[in-house]
Amino acid sequence: MRIFKFGGASVKDAESIKNVANVLKHEGIENTLIVISAMGKMTNAFENIINLYVKGKPEVKDAIKFVRNYHFEIINQLFENSKEITFEIEKLFGQMSGFLISNKSKNYSFIYDQIVGFGELISTTIVSFYLNKIGITNCWIDVRDYIKTDSTYRNATINWEETLNCISKLDNRKLYITQGFLGSNSKKETTTLGREGSDYSAAIFAFCLNATSLSIWKDVDGVLNADPRYFKNTQLLEQISYSEAIEMAFYGASVIHPKTLKPLENKEIPLYVRSFTNVTKKGTVVGKGKTLVPEVPCFILKQNQILVSVSALDFSFMVEHNLSDVFKILHNHQLKVNLIQNSALSFSVCIEDTFNTFPDFLKEIKQKYTVNYWNSTILYTVRHATKNAIEQIEQKGNVLLKQITQNTVQIVINS
Repeated sequence: MRIFKFGGASVKDAESIKNVANVLKHEGIENTLIVISAMGKMTNAFENIINLYVKGKPEVKDAIKFVRNYHFEIINQLFENSKEITFEIEKLFGQMSGFLISNKSKNYSFIYDQIVGFGELISTTIVSFYLNKIGITNCWIDVRDYIKTDSTYRNATINWEETLNCISKLDNRKLYITQGFLGSNSKKETTTLGREGSDYSAAIFAFCLNATSLSIWKDVDGVLNADPRYFKNTQLLEQISYSEAIEMAFYGASVIHPKTLKPLENKEIPLYVRSFTNVTKKGTVVGKGKTLVPEVPCFILKQNQILVSVSALDFSFMVEHNLSDVFKILHNHQLKVNLIQNSALSFSVCIEDTFNTFPDFLKEIKQKYTVNYWNSTILYTVRHATKNAIEQIEQKGNVLLKQITQNTVQIVINS
């Protein structure tokens, strides 16, 4: 089988959904499973519903109305007779409202996972109905029946044995439509695989089905050596090795999700990153072979970082037991570490405050250590750096920290 993954930008409106159909007509529909994300920026809209609900704000009704109207506007543009699809979508909104009314849990991450996934359930239902309407026969499946996880809400771990057993039962002769980002635990509660986890979902299906390839369809020509929103004169990377792509993903390259690559590498399944607006272009292939073609510096940018410098209260050395203690506190507060640097008297980390726990972390660590920190910094990572590439980054602001290894340079800038 082939696995296709379409992100939110590729199904953001009625014309985009029609374009998905055009891509399928061009590529063929046999032996294909399609993973689809929530439409446009709908994940953000569902997160707004969750936040208002948790805070007990009456505006939650308006937030739900906004999401509902967004989807029904697309439905009205795609279907002349929308009774059947309307019924299915209203049923999904009814399930969401039922949870909001009956829920007794105060666990934010649990609530998040039970609500946010309706974005994917709704988008795939609309796409599936539309494809059937125009003669592209497909089978809609609920991914929660196939991807099985533990109960780590918002960042679930895959139960590979159970997942493989479920997915291997699919008929590889059909065209399937399913959701990215979602799974379920042993209680049949919805779990999520982390933001941008739809790529990972597609890789899981590819691994379990021994797929011939995974294609991720995006609004860019392929993987570029830098984000064109922040860098000029970007270049298309025609080929990337698995190991190089894993390194780039680890440092924060947004085109490929960090967890996506390892299942593909294990079975040597090639990953294609292609443009859904120009299907004739080959895009980028990630697989076995040369590290990088062409071999040029690659720039990765991570915004909204916090640089923290920790030192002992008595000015003693920062040694193993101190470092172990600092990492334990970071872990307990779910702070993602993107860079570390150690000297005799201080230990520096560049972190992401994904779950808004930094104030609690700061309160705890200040009881044991002297702490300095800088908010809203930018972490630049340059792979295969040249002297000119490094100078280009250093001109962007005040350099707070620089670290150089064999193939990678990381620079924290306070712009």
